[in-house]
Amino acid sequence: MQIKFILGNEAVVEGALSAGCTFFSGYPITPSSEIAEAMSRELPLRDGVFLQMEDEIGAMGVIVGASLTGRKVLTATSGPGFSLKQEILGYASFTEIPCVVVNVQRGGPSTGLPTMASQSDFQQARWGTHGDHPIIVLSPSSVQECFDYTVKAFNLSEKYRTPVIFLMDEVVGHLREKVSIYDSSEIEVEDRAKPTVPPEQYHVYGDGKELVPPLASFGSGYRFHMTGLAHNTLGLPASDPGNVVGFITRIHEKIEKNLDDIIIHKEFFMDDSEIVLVTFGSTTRSAISAAELLREKHSIKAGVLQLVTVWPYPYHLIEKLNNKKKIVVPEMNLGQMRGEVEKVITDKKILGVNRIDGNMITPDEIIEKILKG
Repeated sequence: MQIKFILGNEAVVEGALSAGCTFFSGYPITPSSEIAEAMSRELPLRDGVFLQMEDEIGAMGVIVGASLTGRKVLTATSGPGFSLKQEILGYASFTEIPCVVVNVQRGGPSTGLPTMASQSDFQQARWGTHGDHPIIVLSPSSVQECFDYTVKAFNLSEKYRTPVIFLMDEVVGHLREKVSIYDSSEIEVEDRAKPTVPPEQYHVYGDGKELVPPLASFGSGYRFHMTGLAHNTLGLPASDPGNVVGFITRIHEKIEKNLDDIIIHKEFFMDDSEIVLVTFGSTTRSAISAAELLREKHSIKAGVLQLVTVWPYPYHLIEKLNNKKKIVVPEMNLGQMRGEVEKVITDKKILGVNRIDGNMITPDEIIEKILKG
């Protein structure tokens, strides 16, 4: 274990390398560029591959192809690039190809605020592509979490044969903190399941009963087909209704039946709380400070529920807040997560603390809204 004083973006690189990532492809874009820069230095020293592509679409396509050769893969971008990656993200979800996609959020829409913070890609991370498919999205609030949950993102991607989005923001990406870096021998590292049957018996999508079928690597002697069309267990196009329903149901169930493994959250001052701040990402930092000040200066029992896994959304955790006097959702957008809370808590007003000017929400802003609210 090493102690380093580094940026959140650099901690992502450390986490990816410890998780076994050997392939990165990207296109420079603020505020994520430090990830590509560090990968360009580190991967060649580890027999890995770094590719700077001509655009964001190419970068996404390349990591999908590299993943099929058996490599653990990463790309990193921000809002405009994340929009461009959506079609291939949908392809990777439907074909069940493991990959990790980092989005260091900045202000939008369009080119927006390239050097300033936002959390306005919250809904896009879930619903950016067309069609019915699940997605796993993790969101860190500190540099240490950037390391820890990048490792977790790779593990979930490999374990469930799915893209995982690592939803950061400019504050966390450019924050510099002390972080504990562990190598692969000191942490849990998951690798995708490989086929145990002979090549002539292999079906890339299993026997229809396995939630997560083993994935052979290109060049390993196993022949299989990949297509974005609806497909059968061999990967060949198949559009009959029963096959389509069974396939799409299975890719949802492999996530929905494993929520205990996938959902990560943290609680602060929750044991006796009467007011709860529901947060994700960097806003968690202000929320914790606000809760401390509310207790110390105003004798208000405030707690914080930090959602690390933001998709699939942990509605069951929100349901447990029904007995609280007040629920507050601070976020650097106009209420994208508040809407998810309101789906569950219907008998009381959910207070939103929102900011869209590229600046971080402060503890004082949260406190003021609670005292007025």
